[in-house]
Amino acid sequence: MDGKKLKKIVLELLPYLGIILVVLLVKQFLFSTILVNGASMENTLHENDVMILDKISYRFSDIKRFDVIVLESGGTKLIKRVIGLPGEDIEYKDNKLYINGKEVEDPYGKGTTYDFDLGNFNLEKIPEDYYFVLGDNREDSIDSRIIGVVNKKDILGHARFIIFPFSRFGSVD
Repeated sequence: MDGKKLKKIVLELLPYLGIILVVLLVKQFLFSTILVNGASMENTLHENDVMILDKISYRFSDIKRFDVIVLESGGTKLIKRVIGLPGEDIEYKDNKLYINGKEVEDPYGKGTTYDFDLGNFNLEKIPEDYYFVLGDNREDSIDSRIIGVVNKKDILGHARFIIFPFSRFGSVD
């Protein structure tokens, strides 16, 4: 193959290589997909729902109560809902959420949330840069009641949008 043919082939391939590079960069740093595995977020999310994971927004905005997040714990990705924020004292009593001693409506919990407070975890308040997370299916969830509070550095992003199945297409916020 002569130099002209090789140059022509390379020039023809450059746009495709550029597209592949952009897609890989977007997937790595901005957005990716995540598959719901298990029943811990029912009734909000169901097994095999495919979601968009927003990896960038928390660099510019704060994590908020009731956001659905993806975190990494022990090499496993978990999808959970943020319940407690840094500096807060949280407890559940008689299936009701209390933050800093005041009852807060929790419209997402399915089933019974057994009584607990941060003292069960040897904490008075949630430490800075940590969050308390629960699955919506409170009777079937590996969450902060088991793994403890979650460090912000272990939060991979905000899972806010279902893209498949199409019958469930839309925002979960």
